[in-house]
Amino acid sequence: MAEIRLRPSQENILAFTGGRMGISAVPGAGKTFTLSLLAARLLASRALGPEQEVLIVTLVNSAVDNFAARISGLIRQTRLMPNFGYRVRTLHGLAHDIVRERPEAVGLANDFQIVDESEATRILHDVALAYLRSNPDLIESYLKPDLTEVDAQKLRRDRIPDLVESIGLQAIRYAKDQELSADDLRQRLDELPLPLPLAGMGCALYADYQRALNYRGAVDFDDLIRLALQALKTDEQLVLRLRNQWPFILEDEAQDSSHLQEEILNLLAGPGGNWVRVGDPNQAIYETFTTANPEYLLEFRRQPGVRDEDLPESGRSSASIIDLANHLIAWSNTPQAPEALQGALIPPYIQPTAPDDPQPNPPNRPELIYLHEKKLEAAKEIETIAASVKRWLEVEENQQRTVAVLVPRNARGSELAEELKRLGVDVVDTLLKTTTATRQSAGAIANVLRALADPLNGHKLSRAYRSWRGKVEDDSKKVVERAASHLHRMMRTEDYLAPLPGEDYLEKIGLHTTDEPAYHELAAFRESVRRWQAAVLLPIDQLLLTLSQDLFTEPADLAVAHKMAGALRQRTHEHPDWLLPDLIGEIEEIATNKRKFLGFSSDDTNFNPDDYKGRVVIATIHKAKGLEWDRVYLMSANNYDFPSGAPYDTFISEKYFIRDRLNLEAEALDQLRVVVHGDPEDWYEEGHATQRSRIDYARERLRLLYVGVTRARQELVVTWNGGKQGQAVPATPFVELINFWESLHGHR
Repeated sequence: MAEIRLRPSQENILAFTGGRMGISAVPGAGKTFTLSLLAARLLASRALGPEQEVLIVTLVNSAVDNFAARISGLIRQTRLMPNFGYRVRTLHGLAHDIVRERPEAVGLANDFQIVDESEATRILHDVALAYLRSNPDLIESYLKPDLTEVDAQKLRRDRIPDLVESIGLQAIRYAKDQELSADDLRQRLDELPLPLPLAGMGCALYADYQRALNYRGAVDFDDLIRLALQALKTDEQLVLRLRNQWPFILEDEAQDSSHLQEEILNLLAGPGGNWVRVGDPNQAIYETFTTANPEYLLEFRRQPGVRDEDLPESGRSSASIIDLANHLIAWSNTPQAPEALQGALIPPYIQPTAPDDPQPNPPNRPELIYLHEKKLEAAKEIETIAASVKRWLEVEENQQRTVAVLVPRNARGSELAEELKRLGVDVVDTLLKTTTATRQSAGAIANVLRALADPLNGHKLSRAYRSWRGKVEDDSKKVVERAASHLHRMMRTEDYLAPLPGEDYLEKIGLHTTDEPAYHELAAFRESVRRWQAAVLLPIDQLLLTLSQDLFTEPADLAVAHKMAGALRQRTHEHPDWLLPDLIGEIEEIATNKRKFLGFSSDDTNFNPDDYKGRVVIATIHKAKGLEWDRVYLMSANNYDFPSGAPYDTFISEKYFIRDRLNLEAEALDQLRVVVHGDPEDWYEEGHATQRSRIDYARERLRLLYVGVTRARQELVVTWNGGKQGQAVPATPFVELINFWESLHGHR
């Protein structure tokens, strides 16, 4: 293999020949490169037999492709054949491989199906609605007592179903992580001498959800992992065969390992087996919505006989960025940090690379760090950052550099994308749940379909007209507004769409003489609606393609429509009983940014920031993990998006309409914990789980801030806003960074 210059810490890791090793890698340390090189060296060392492989387990599909490409490139430097002798899998992919070996051993048919995330969400949504219809009083007991009946009715329609669905999701994930069936859970619940209503709800939702999967002969992703472990526990010959097939296991992103993942890999490695785990506990940012926990990696590294190594050097960032990140670690381990945040970040500290390193740190320019103390209104923050990005990109030398705006939530990113596009800035927002273009295209189609499903509704017809009209030039805006207003006020839309002789709405109000431009607009729109109504009997994919020809002219919009048509065609095959309103609901999920659109997921592709020089990338901080840019903006550094556990902090998981600021998802999980691991000395007490969840969430959000800071190579801009009500304050760790920076460089 060609000579590659390595750092001393990398040499230590690449000296591995067997056993167990735990590695903590700081941001930008090159852990993927190091792990890939270790795999290539193991292959080159002839340590494997002809039928054996190095197994690499990683977090997302894009990392699978990245590892495979890196290892293949390194192998080509030897006389070994590329693409042989190693296997790269996500945990779900590995679980699928294991279950496919013996599906009958875990009670599955050979042709079992796997439902994707969107279908699983749809099933759970239906289950939650059915549960609410049969059990309306349970959630009612948790509502604030001072809600008006009008407010309560609106919540029952708009918010409570989502809350019940979320409780169900958490309960199902927890039960499957504990390897419990719905029947097991129900039996344990019935044996307890105290009422646990939220646990009962979770158990009922789990049972109904699982029945729906069984009816389809399907499993979800969590089932795959649970059943893979079950297969390994019950089939000793399978375990022995897989241990022989995979004598070396390399685990990436181990800070995001779950209880089941650890058990599966531990069984595959076996006593005295070869298992390398690498991750960064300071980048554990998925705990609050998965079963991941960085403690699994930390505990592994503390075990006797495990080699404990660090990858502390990073050439990604300038000295100033490293100073900020390291100060967050140091501060969180002092009494000056809020109690909830103490120990949330841990060493190793980031060390710069040596001057002769293949990846030297960028030149240090502390004047390019901007930590804005001034409070901004939420809308003003959007305007300020958009204007700053526009100015930065207008500098010629920056056309060959990279820039990103990182947001804590998708909705904030969508608002910024729209403002940047208004300013004429070239935006890349594919790392949001759905791109702005996708959401707008989906929204236009949904508006038209809603009008077709309810043709007597003038308001829906008006919205469909606006979507049909699309972007309007300034000189036409007043005409469009008048036409839309006529549709909105229309009492009998049938007199417009299909009038009897002498009853034509446009003629009766004399619009052709009083407002000829609006008359022509509405007459042309009517022809389109009639054409759409004739197409309603077509299959949904053909209907969407018909609509798209009238709604869109841009290739990107037409591509979205084609993708959507294919996805909905698949949905109708899965649900032949669905009607138009059901399909509209699918599109609304995309249009309102509730989830990604199948086929447009960035998880399935390798995103390289250097491919977008001279353009601004917008991403959530979660999606930015593993990426880096020359200049990074961090938005919304307030105590709502980055709370510290203070009494005045507000938490996104605590709904305003629930009494006593309870986090019902956390309370449900705590009740389930009692069901599964009940200790008479540790029974459930309402509110304790909410308090613990605040601490866990605050610690995770500090790590998220750390991840955001360490995405920057050289330039960093951090701002904060007062929130919707103007009551938010700057996040405590952000204030600490401001004070630290001013102590080094003075007030700027």
